[in-house]
Amino acid sequence: MLPPMNTEAQHDATPRRWGVLVVEDDSRARTFFEASVQRSPRLYWLGSAGTVQEALAWLARTTTIPDVLLVDLGMPDGTGLDVIRDAVTRFPGCEPLVVSVFGDEENVLASIEAGAVGYIHKDAAPEDIAQTIVEMKAGASPISPMIARRVLAKYRSLQSAAVPGVTSGSAGGSSGTGGAAPEAASEESDRGLLSAREHEVLTLIARGFSYAEIARLKGLSVHTVQTHIKNLYGKLAVHSKSEAVFEATRLGLLSHPG
Repeated sequence: MLPPMNTEAQHDATPRRWGVLVVEDDSRARTFFEASVQRSPRLYWLGSAGTVQEALAWLARTTTIPDVLLVDLGMPDGTGLDVIRDAVTRFPGCEPLVVSVFGDEENVLASIEAGAVGYIHKDAAPEDIAQTIVEMKAGASPISPMIARRVLAKYRSLQSAAVPGVTSGSAGGSSGTGGAAPEAASEESDRGLLSAREHEVLTLIARGFSYAEIARLKGLSVHTVQTHIKNLYGKLAVHSKSEAVFEATRLGLLSHPG
């Protein structure tokens, strides 16, 4: 049975309140998420679904655009990825946040490709998931540190595999010249893409720090941090912090975050 939809008016809400739809088959987790959302003055509860089909039906009939989709991947009748894809296709402004027991690179990357802007492992889920949602709506891309490390390691592995001959002692002459020079030149060009400050900000993003935390660590204003992030988005041709981390890793601009 589909839950009723909340069509609460937002006429005089200051600041804006964000509507949250939860897709989770575990009743205890749903109750936990609902209680957290209901306590937050910045959020309101739209409803929940316990299966993929219920969620898709909700999205098809709703008259209230969901601002946030809090979604698990492992559903009894399929995968939460289908719900993410449908939600962002119908409502481009909807921001999905995955909270799942799956922490492997394939599921994380598939979620991001589907449209997720954050990925929290259930074992590392915060006590107040509402605060994480509010921070995400303010521009953060929450991702569990363990998952971030695995994803970055996966991208480094893919990058190495995509470049033939990048092994110690590879053939091509013992002088160390020849084909290595253009690759080195290309790497130097990529590394010059970002300013020193932009690189520092990006490194902290990859480690999971929020805008406010980066500002405090670097002695900057939050506005200045946002300006650096906007600039590096333009240079990397990306639109989110997760995309920025992945693209920078692919280009060899990021070292291991730790």
